[in-house]
Amino acid sequence: MARLIYGHAAQEYEFDERTLSHVKIAVVTKLRRHESFLLNWQIPVDLGGGRVSLWISREVPMAFVFSRPAPPRLNERWLEVLLQSSQRTGGMVVVSEEEAEDILAKR
Repeated sequence: MARLIYGHAAQEYEFDERTLSHVKIAVVTKLRRHESFLLNWQIPVDLGGGRVSLWISREVPMAFVFSRPAPPRLNERWLEVLLQSSQRTGGMVVVSEEEAEDILAKR
């Protein structure tokens, strides 16, 4: 598992390594452009259910912590879906790799 550590209170959120690797690149891409946005994801039912929305901006400290030493090979199509969703008022929605492919197939 990988962790997103967010904010001054260092709140921690767990993701699988591959997903957080893609989210990290999408977040960094937005922040390099000086674009703030909402980052949204659903909490699995087995972990209590619900959803999380974080305001992502350059002023809020965050860290991405991975247990594996080497990053995975990135799926450019998955990154495209993450970045496109960030342009909406509701913000970037974290979807699985399979969901990203389904979204692209429906276009």
